[in-house]
Amino acid sequence: MTKRLRVAVLFGGRSGEHDVSLASAANVLAALSPDRYTVLPIGIDRAGHWLAAADAQALLAGRDVGQGQEPSRALAAAAEAAGGPVDVVFPVLHGTYGEDGALQGFLEMAGLAYVGCGVLSSALAMDKVLSKRVFREAGFPVVPEVTFRAADWSAASGAEVARVCGFPCFVKPANLGSSVGVSKVHQLGELEAAVQLAARYDTKLVAEWAVPEAREIECAVLGNSRPEASVPGEIVPSREFYDYAAKYLDGTSELIIPAPLDADRTTEIRRLAVSAFAALDCSGMARVDFLLSRSTGELYLNEVNTIPGFTSISMYAKLWQASGLPYTQLIDRLIELALARHQERARLSTTFEPPSR
Repeated sequence: MTKRLRVAVLFGGRSGEHDVSLASAANVLAALSPDRYTVLPIGIDRAGHWLAAADAQALLAGRDVGQGQEPSRALAAAAEAAGGPVDVVFPVLHGTYGEDGALQGFLEMAGLAYVGCGVLSSALAMDKVLSKRVFREAGFPVVPEVTFRAADWSAASGAEVARVCGFPCFVKPANLGSSVGVSKVHQLGELEAAVQLAARYDTKLVAEWAVPEAREIECAVLGNSRPEASVPGEIVPSREFYDYAAKYLDGTSELIIPAPLDADRTTEIRRLAVSAFAALDCSGMARVDFLLSRSTGELYLNEVNTIPGFTSISMYAKLWQASGLPYTQLIDRLIELALARHQERARLSTTFEPPSR
């Protein structure tokens, strides 16, 4: 009888994307076959307390939870309940403290295998400013932007945004996702309110030029040293742009898979998606987002998401489904990639003995 892998699924977290994480985790937990895995749900509440067993399930269901534990204790409790050590961790923590390298660093220090990107790639992809520096250096097409600290915002900052980005433009927290804290600004007088909203979620903010008549194209990437790209998909938002409400609340945005693109453009997007994945040294999974102007035909690399959504409407799994990899097999593959990466890194030496003279 094959041993069932013990998989700890982490969800919730101290992030503006807490609720999205719960929705993603519910789908991942449902997709983990009980014949192959012993599933260990571990929740993290909004205050950062870790919750195992019944408390984790209560968090997932939106019920009252206990006081929580320290991370190591929660992992130990989950492992004890499963009758052995955790084999692999599946983080479904979007945004701050889950997708930005912080959690990945903790898991590295704990010596645990985990699904998805490592510390550096997670941190780079989360930071819209630093990732764009890497993309520009690598020759990817990206839109003009202005970066500033929320504490330093002034009339001069507004003038700089108007000069570099013009209007309309987007104002965003530099480190977040799911369109939380994002505003589309149509004129100078709207900047102040947009900055105040974004500053609720990050101390570093970014304003970006709005691609004219933008089509939102997404491509899923899967793999370690030899990543592959899915067919591209297109999002037709129910609102002016694909904001949080359009993604998760009103349910009327349209997902078109595969995206209606000609063969050359499809090939270009898949190639760029894999190249962007490699440029940030990603592993496991990522969703790469593009903006394609209807009016000019210009294509821009927007961002890389290292823990894409796994909700019922999320594109990552849908793109792989359309590419011939069903949801449950995708989850299996992600776990296989996590274990392979962990085993490869475990073979590296962590000690050094100087040669004798």
